[in-house]
Amino acid sequence: MSLDNTSHPGGPGPAELVPSRYALRVGEIDVLVVSDGLITPPAATLATNADPAVRNAYFDDMFLPPDVFGWALNQVVVRSGDRTILIDSGLGKEYSGFPQAGRLGLRLEAAGIDLASVTDVVLTHMHFDHVGGLLVDGVKERLRPDLRIHVAAAEAEFWGSQDCVRLPGTMPPPIPDLLRRSARHFLDEYRSRLQPFENEYEVAPGVVVTRTGGHTPGHSVVRLASGGDRLTFAGDLVFQVGFEHPDWYNGFEHYPEETVGVRVRFLRELAATREPLVATHLSFPSVCHVAVAGDVFRCVPALWDY
Repeated sequence: MSLDNTSHPGGPGPAELVPSRYALRVGEIDVLVVSDGLITPPAATLATNADPAVRNAYFDDMFLPPDVFGWALNQVVVRSGDRTILIDSGLGKEYSGFPQAGRLGLRLEAAGIDLASVTDVVLTHMHFDHVGGLLVDGVKERLRPDLRIHVAAAEAEFWGSQDCVRLPGTMPPPIPDLLRRSARHFLDEYRSRLQPFENEYEVAPGVVVTRTGGHTPGHSVVRLASGGDRLTFAGDLVFQVGFEHPDWYNGFEHYPEETVGVRVRFLRELAATREPLVATHLSFPSVCHVAVAGDVFRCVPALWDY
């Protein structure tokens, strides 16, 4: 796999009017942010504990409609040493209600990345928009037989137990049923390839996955470090509203109070270190820095490197 110049090769295809991949380097580590498209849950799920008038005012200030919010769906491919690592796998075909997503396979192919070259998969958590790409018909057969899938032990244990019948009531239907079904389908298909870890695991040189909890029992982030460069993929730990309103509960958070604490500590850390951040549901390619002002934060987009 080569990631050289994959952020701007030639012209886009006839159905691709905007870029869908963005390449950068973290020291000696190659990083490719890949868009799986856009999902559109109800906007209210971004702030279930906020006064509706305050929430609507926020959306108005951001030039956004108050009813439906477009969430980007970003995944990352990392190359470190002889390991090629896919972080999360997108929606796949798990939910027809999000027709603008589920494009990861096509976009990996367009970037010249063969699924057979992937040595490791890291799952930040097992919601269907993170595991669905591996459940698409024909994908499993294209993966190498020694593929390792890294996920927090607490995450796999939760979705494999009866505890998963108890999901947050803030999730809109039919999402809870979809989450249970896709997670159990994933475990049925890939249990033998799982490499569960407790709190932290180095997947490859400079690629460390760390459990945070909060959003789900085993939600994790992936930290990249090489030379003096750093970058963190935050999964679903932070959404766009989480900068200005880190205390707002997301409707998909299993433990919202815990998540707020984790989110604030995480954003304060990144503001102090000034290292860049990538997250699943920030606008593609989502590479940004965190600035802090008192109890709130600002997302400062990184300049695109042409």
